[in-house]
Amino acid sequence: MKVLGHKIELLTGLLLHDVTMAGLQELRFPEEKPLLRGQDAIELENSDPFLLPVDTDWKEHDIETPYGLLHVVIRGSPKGNRPAILTYHDVGLNHKLCFNTFFNSEDMQEITKHFVVCHVDAPGQQVGASQFPQGYQYPSMEQLAAMLPSVVQHFGFKYVIGIGVGAGAYVLAKFALIFPDLVEGLVLMNIDPNGKGWIDWAATKLSGLTSTLPDTVLSHLFSQEELVNNSELVQSYRQQIGNVVNQANLQLFWNMYNSRRDLDINRPGTVPNAKTLRCPVMLVVGDNAPAEDGVVECNSKLDPTTTTFLKMADSGGLPQVTQPGKLTEAFKYFLQGMGYIAYLKDRRLSGGAVPSASMTRLARSRTASLTSASSGDGSRPQACPHSESSEGLGQVNHTMEVSC
Repeated sequence: MKVLGHKIELLTGLLLHDVTMAGLQELRFPEEKPLLRGQDAIELENSDPFLLPVDTDWKEHDIETPYGLLHVVIRGSPKGNRPAILTYHDVGLNHKLCFNTFFNSEDMQEITKHFVVCHVDAPGQQVGASQFPQGYQYPSMEQLAAMLPSVVQHFGFKYVIGIGVGAGAYVLAKFALIFPDLVEGLVLMNIDPNGKGWIDWAATKLSGLTSTLPDTVLSHLFSQEELVNNSELVQSYRQQIGNVVNQANLQLFWNMYNSRRDLDINRPGTVPNAKTLRCPVMLVVGDNAPAEDGVVECNSKLDPTTTTFLKMADSGGLPQVTQPGKLTEAFKYFLQGMGYIAYLKDRRLSGGAVPSASMTRLARSRTASLTSASSGDGSRPQACPHSESSEGLGQVNHTMEVSC
């Protein structure tokens, strides 16, 4: 498929804000259907450890949005006032390749049983996706973010806790900037808040001429050290990226990600009318990840009173794959800090309940009460009333720069 060579214009802020919830009421949504259909799909699922067998608890949906259909997979139903956990994968992957290892870990399932989980696949990136027709214009990063309110409205979520990786982290951050009332918290892995300059753009073009698309994407996902020393993991992803993800569709997503603008955020007080993420944020990066510099810069642009910076030791470009246990532990503390799941079981200890006070093992000394740490947004309930128990939740951690 011939890739469009002309420059794709990004949406203006005015157009984005025209996407209102009232307008979404008129959208048509197809019926729910099983996750996978046909023996070929089942055989594909069983062909690799990252694509695990079908879980009948998961349901597949194709949701119509202002910018085309969006493939979504969901498990569970909204539980009271709790937000949904909504994920968005990195470029070159889909929700299975990006999140199966993480969400299928035993410790993570202790968390997800308390929440509805919703995985979003970027357009055309899901398993078995049809190739887009010639001349198809892939949604911009801003448009990808503007597709997500359709998901929220379709399932009746009040708000979400987003987990994004790489390009998916950028999309979720943009979503939170445009629709802050729909986002309760964010876990952003490997986020790069900067658009590509001319030198980076030229280097990407040159790499595309001298390397295959899967190899180009692998250099985005993994560090050079990982590409050399972790050959088994890298080879598995090279095979899956080449065989599972439609290559023409992937090229369109890759081109759009590389044409993104700077994420328009600044630390409050540094510039007049600074834009920032109003919800609690946990930034995650491996200590051997190609995205480390970008995540560090993103941390410098966010409010330190609501931001957690987690640098994971012995972890590369995909910490959710190589260190799922450590990331799950950090996610538990993040949820506890927001007022959810006051007591969690930890099988590595005695098997009993672990109070939220154990957060102090990772937290810096600078803490504050939940009420003082909350944003001034009065349009929705604060986190603490949503929890099953608020006992032991008098403190919440802010920025923590630690190695797990």
